[in-house]
Amino acid sequence: MKTAVVLLPGLNRDRDMIAALTSITGRAPQTVWQTETALPDVDLVVVPGGFSFGDYLRAGAIAARSPVMRAVADAAGKGVPVLGVCNGFQILCEAGLLPGALMRNAALRFVCREVKLEVVNAGTRFSSAYQAGQVIRCPVAHHDGNYFADDATLKALEDNGQIVFRYAEGTNPNGAVRDIAGIVNAGGNVLGMMPHPENLIEPEHGGTDGRGIFESALGASTGLAA
Repeated sequence: MKTAVVLLPGLNRDRDMIAALTSITGRAPQTVWQTETALPDVDLVVVPGGFSFGDYLRAGAIAARSPVMRAVADAAGKGVPVLGVCNGFQILCEAGLLPGALMRNAALRFVCREVKLEVVNAGTRFSSAYQAGQVIRCPVAHHDGNYFADDATLKALEDNGQIVFRYAEGTNPNGAVRDIAGIVNAGGNVLGMMPHPENLIEPEHGGTDGRGIFESALGASTGLAA
């Protein structure tokens, strides 16, 4: 399986994502710098977390206008799976690839801890390794993870099964509306999520709950460790 990781100034979780994809696929992903206007032929494109361009203006706003994101949008339009984690989620929203926006955390503080996620829809390209209603662990680390959308958008997300993950068991760390932690686009091939599944994929991390997201996206699920 071939993967690519987008690189932008200020990202600081790209190495974690590269390590995770290398572990899961057995080969290092290709990296694509912000000025590139085309992507390699891959099975998954990932926009990792961090603070692209210092999160000036709004988190992800400048990065969304980088040449590489036009290439990501083109690939997504052709059905290539795209995963945006944390800042990557913010960038995908700013680029118009996902609806809604990520606002400042309700408590106005950076949060870094483990949360629990309910798998709301296990029928997506990114969640088929799980069961609907399953609760998994996942770490978060963000300052602007408070997902918001207007009522019409929220209804569409609910009706179309586009909400993939919700914060579970009272662990919502940011005030996100309806406890939304991750959504897909209408086509089902673009997932944005605030938690960091790449940091919980092997026993040395303390668990493997995040591994299923990558295995699902790559169509290479080998079963999820308890």
